[in-house]
Amino acid sequence: MTPTPTPATTENWLRLDSQICFSLHAASRAFNGVYRVILKDLGLTYPQYLVMLVLWEQGDMPVKKLGEHLRLDSGTLSPLLKRLESAGLVRRERSVRDERSVEVRLTEQGVALRERAVRVPHRIAAATGFDLDEIRELRARLDRLTSTLDAAALGEPPECR
Repeated sequence: MTPTPTPATTENWLRLDSQICFSLHAASRAFNGVYRVILKDLGLTYPQYLVMLVLWEQGDMPVKKLGEHLRLDSGTLSPLLKRLESAGLVRRERSVRDERSVEVRLTEQGVALRERAVRVPHRIAAATGFDLDEIRELRARLDRLTSTLDAAALGEPPECR
């Protein structure tokens, strides 16, 4: 049973520095700043890097599936893909199996960029100041938090998660 908050504890919960969402937001912005510096050499923005990570890992795929992997809608993903296509890193083509679907494919240049990107995760890990076990633990906790929040957004009660 959750205790009823007292006015003093309720007041503390309304402080910005008490909000987990703000801590995650601030950490995300800090990560974006570090990624901006590191990815500059690759000519990629952080969202473009995420697209490339999925394609390097999974290979060619429909735009819709790529959006699902990245948790992005087509209105956000399409401009990213357009810029990556202009940079010569990906190609978008109508699917031969289903012409309603657009496939995203890496170009030779996109495949080759992976070699240069291999150092990025090491540089990011070093920037965190965490050892590999701490990074794995944080990642696992964040994944669990994301799953729990996804379920809550669907209206599932806590005991169903």
